[in-house]
Amino acid sequence: MGGGWNTIISGLMLYFFTTYGDVSAVQAGTILFIARIVDAVVSLIIGPLTDNFYRTRLGKKFGRRHFFLLIGAPLLLVVFPLLWISQQGFWYYLIVYLAVEMIMAMILIPWETLPTEMTDNYKLRTKLSSTRMFLSATGTFLVFFIPAQIKGTNNPNAYLITGLIFSVLFAGAVITTYFTTWERKLTPEFLAELDAQPKVPVGKLITDNLKDFGSTFKNSSFRKHLAIYLFSFTGKDIFATALTFFVVYAVHGSESFGLTLQALSIIGLPTTVLAAFLMIRKGPRYLFAMSYSVIIACLLALGAIYLIQPSSTMVLLVIVGLAYQAGRSILEFTPWNVFPFIPDVDRIMTRQDRAGIYAAVMTFGRKSTGAVATLIVSWFLDLGGFLKPGSEGGVQLDASCLNSCPLVQSSGTQHVIALVVIVGPLVLIAIAFAISRFMYLDPQNHAVLRAEIDRLEAGGSKDDVTSEARVVVEKLTGHPYESAWPEDAISPTAPTVSTKG
Repeated sequence: MGGGWNTIISGLMLYFFTTYGDVSAVQAGTILFIARIVDAVVSLIIGPLTDNFYRTRLGKKFGRRHFFLLIGAPLLLVVFPLLWISQQGFWYYLIVYLAVEMIMAMILIPWETLPTEMTDNYKLRTKLSSTRMFLSATGTFLVFFIPAQIKGTNNPNAYLITGLIFSVLFAGAVITTYFTTWERKLTPEFLAELDAQPKVPVGKLITDNLKDFGSTFKNSSFRKHLAIYLFSFTGKDIFATALTFFVVYAVHGSESFGLTLQALSIIGLPTTVLAAFLMIRKGPRYLFAMSYSVIIACLLALGAIYLIQPSSTMVLLVIVGLAYQAGRSILEFTPWNVFPFIPDVDRIMTRQDRAGIYAAVMTFGRKSTGAVATLIVSWFLDLGGFLKPGSEGGVQLDASCLNSCPLVQSSGTQHVIALVVIVGPLVLIAIAFAISRFMYLDPQNHAVLRAEIDRLEAGGSKDDVTSEARVVVEKLTGHPYESAWPEDAISPTAPTVSTKG
């Protein structure tokens, strides 16, 4: 569901709204922008809420993370299909899209913490996250494959049928996750210590939350990780958002071919297996370099195809598309396999368990930049003179349909679309590539870090730290070792954001 939904946002929604929703490019971008910003703010609340939800009766019964999965699944079944009814206009799509984003945040925030909850072992976490990303790659493939097949039959309700199918698939995935994952055990001693703390006013709770969100940026590994994640994922979002426009309007392919080209993400399944192996053997920096190099080469090749437009354009697009999707699958795989280890870096800095807060900040950043990326694409389309179906004076590419067929765009608009799909992602991926060269959280360093945490938790003295552990802790945290494992910190088992004193 996670991979599928994010792919829908970046690859389908703008095209669906402008082609079938009776909204302009700027209106469509505004819908996505507003909803994602509101959802990003809500995500900052959900993260700390799940960290502390085991205090409640429902949290103790169903799990602090799992309760939100349980209620999210039925909501998906009801609300998600409403998004795919055509010709409803700006306000309808804004309201429904807001509702869908809220439900997704309710599910994805606690779900992102599960690898950290389930084990603290690097290899086991990598296997869990790798399995997760393998299944996520199937979602990315199906998001384009299913509508491409239905659209190929000329069914006028192709996207509505797609929405119904995905509401069932996504809800089923959430329920499966609920029954096949687990959380860190809450011992009686842990609960007794938490329950002994007095309550605090809501205002102070909000203030503490904001301080905690800001404190994550003291973590050097997280700062780098977040920058790599946001630059690279925003780059791929721009590419996915604009690719169908590029195929249909710039190189004059069919809408079905544009969707099929995105469905080449199926190559991500075997690529993810390879990435899991390399993650354990080589570490994230190697994977970052591999994925970014492939993507940059593919973007340059795409630019050459557009400028030359040879007779074999469609064949070349398939070849470049396969290579790009292989690189993209590694791009998506790597940050989410690094993330479960970020809370360990924070743990030696704060002696706290704050996976939920880090997940919330990451999701907030992702949704915020994703919203901006979509809005930028829609602005460029509008400034380039993009004509939506039904526009006065527009000439349809297919005269056999009424107001839902793509229109012939001017050469200037075609050039703008090409610039958006090629240059925008190229710049962002290059920046992420440069930052990734300074990312030091790998299997070897994590093993040293984890051993030092275990030694300190067992009562070991900071004075007895080895030179290797000192160097690793300072490199990963960005602070002197003396500031690690602070004596005045709260108990290692206490929550980050407390609703009691």
